[in-house]
Amino acid sequence: MQKKKTIDDIDVKGRRVLMRVDFNVPVKNGAITEDTRIKSSLPTIRQALDRGARAVILCSHLGRPKGKPSAEFSLKPVAEHLATLLGRPVTFAGDCVGDAATQAVEGAPQGGVVLLENLRFHAEEEKNDPAFAAQLAALADVYVNDAFGSAHRAHASVAAIVPHFSS
Repeated sequence: MQKKKTIDDIDVKGRRVLMRVDFNVPVKNGAITEDTRIKSSLPTIRQALDRGARAVILCSHLGRPKGKPSAEFSLKPVAEHLATLLGRPVTFAGDCVGDAATQAVEGAPQGGVVLLENLRFHAEEEKNDPAFAAQLAALADVYVNDAFGSAHRAHASVAAIVPHFSS
């Protein structure tokens, strides 16, 4: 059995890092009411940035929007809160795949942070759809799963995405 790699084992310098995080946090009236899950990802995000990642692209789900976009479950407030916690701008992509995601990633500055919109706005996420996983994978050079609370799920951003990356 091959040993699982950690971010310590991967050269991220100059590479786009797609990081699955668990930003499924409570939001009330557009404000984060409890941010422990966001704060728990900060060390891994900072490590990738400190080690010279070209960009850190974050993806997560929030709530149960049933495969359709919903303002109630948007990750936009999370992007704003994350920017405050990191002390640097966080670009918010209005979708996790397609033109909005591609443009946000391509437009990110060296060492930039991009938060993609809620993965569960696409039913393909929870269906572990390989084509959806391929679209996510196309955004990056390296994949890191920092979403302990979601790591057991057979979802596209956790399971189907893995074969698209060699490191």
